[in-house]
Amino acid sequence: MHRLKEFRTAGKLHRAFLFLLLTSGAAFLYAMVAGADDKKAADPWSASQVLQPADLARELADTKKPTPPTIVYVGFRTLFLGGHIPGATFHGTASTEQGLAEFKQWAAALPRSTNLVIYCGCCPFDRCPNIRPAYTTLHEMGFMHLRVLVLPQNFAADWVEKGYPVQKGM
Repeated sequence: MHRLKEFRTAGKLHRAFLFLLLTSGAAFLYAMVAGADDKKAADPWSASQVLQPADLARELADTKKPTPPTIVYVGFRTLFLGGHIPGATFHGTASTEQGLAEFKQWAAALPRSTNLVIYCGCCPFDRCPNIRPAYTTLHEMGFMHLRVLVLPQNFAADWVEKGYPVQKGM
């Protein structure tokens, strides 16, 4: 009889432990999901600085504009060489210390009033390791006309497959 009572007590403890584990797990998952939403909300740019591919393509095709924006690719060099937006330049991969230093050196010579568009497209935009460091760097340097091209999936799907112009090599 004593063993049965011990078993019931152990069973209650086991159920209590499982309850705590499950509620803690639920709280953890909620924090992760809420944190993901917070990360998205924490993007350093404003809604007015977001540029969609169709809008940039129209802007580049508009021959009435006196000067097109300065477009900078901030991703990986091999992807840039494989194909990029015509007129875009590459000055370092923004997710690396060396690349960001090269990028900053290039940007230091530009007037802070330059109409800049940065983009990457190496991977899904929300996980891109390059776009946020590049934006933050330029913003901290005082660039006032800075926009971010949003390529939700990647450059191939959101630019090339849409039929927008592409330049290869340097």
